Amino acid sequence: MAIVKPFRGVRPPRELVEKIESRPYDVLNSEEARQEAGDNEMSLYHIIKPEIDFPEGTSEYDPRVYEKAKENFKKFQDKGWLKQDDKENYYIYAQTMNGKTQYGLVVGAYSGDYMTGVIKKHELTRRDKEEDRMKHVRINDANIEPVFFAYPDNPILNKLIARYAGTEPEYDFIAPIDGFRHQFWIVSDEEDIKTITEQFAKMPNLYIADGHHRSAAAALVGAEKQKQNPNHRGDEEYNYFMAVCFPASQLTILDYNRVVRDLNGHTPATLIDALKVHFFVERKGKKEYRPQQLHEFSLYLDGVWYSLKAMNDTYNDNDPIGVLDVSISSKYILDEILGIKDLRSDKRIDFVGGLRGLGELKRRVDSGEMKLALALYPVSMKQIMDIADSGNIMPPKATWFEPKLRSGLVIHKLS
Repeated sequence: MAIVKPFRGVRPPRELVEKIESRPYDVLNSEEARQEAGDNEMSLYHIIKPEIDFPEGTSEYDPRVYEKAKENFKKFQDKGWLKQDDKENYYIYAQTMNGKTQYGLVVGAYSGDYMTGVIKKHELTRRDKEEDRMKHVRINDANIEPVFFAYPDNPILNKLIARYAGTEPEYDFIAPIDGFRHQFWIVSDEEDIKTITEQFAKMPNLYIADGHHRSAAAALVGAEKQKQNPNHRGDEEYNYFMAVCFPASQLTILDYNRVVRDLNGHTPATLIDALKVHFFVERKGKKEYRPQQLHEFSLYLDGVWYSLKAMNDTYNDNDPIGVLDVSISSKYILDEILGIKDLRSDKRIDFVGGLRGLGELKRRVDSGEMKLALALYPVSMKQIMDIADSGNIMPPKATWFEPKLRSGLVIHKLS
């Protein structure tokens, strides 16, 4: 069963939150962070992307960059831009995108639950990315940014959250760039804290939606600190890391699409013929066409959109991985026809989150940068949970959650 606890969050004063909050570290590059931070010395990018404080071209993995993160985190606290709450609280974080609001509980998640599989993952992690986040957690002695969890819907928690949602939030702002609304409440009432802890304790599992590397890094640093402490008891703050947990039914997963640089020796005509071996191919014309159901794909090639419907022999409904559209497209289109074997390393392919729309796929092909685009039907949260429950791992680049969590609303110190 899932173990969570409240924590003494480190947060901006209400009047400074919009100066400090930022996008997550991994959704933009160093130059974009430099531009977004501009001359705002309070921007969280100075902590999560501190290479912006060095000359352009400085590696984000330079040891000086991690030291700068620590220096800036201390500076933010010394100047009062970030202040630690006096008592342990839970927090509620709401995001509104296109008129739909999802409400998450910000908790201290137990590192041991990650190690034992109570917290379930659906993606592989890369050791180099884990080590980068571990260095950041170690040097700051804090989880600066949260991870993104899903939990099975719980009517008692829904009722508690709805009660807070009817009150004035601590923070309430429209974020730049995405234009989405973000709200934040403090849960300090002891009975409500007890209710949250007890309800999570009834859940057999939590599910990582986004933030696999941050989850792994936080759990591994916690394990390191446990070994280094001869008086380890088990209730120390380093045994927990910060997560925002949303009811699974509220989450929005967008399509995660592919663009490819060449046709692997095919002409547009021979490529279409090759696709007809495993797909029912229908020409749709110049107008953007989006997949309407599972096992249907949209192809943009040579200025024309096509519908590709997978034949029954391309998947097995009893295989939780093989039935996924990312698996079907990887096997029968990217590998078999285009010769792309490894989605993680092949430079001939790139990936476009669904928030950018089909227009971005068309633009990249029409510009000549890419030769074709492939749009997929979104994965469902049920598919993700089923795969995690079965102990399987999803193929890479399968899920794209929106909206992304904003960073800087609350930070969790490990000691």
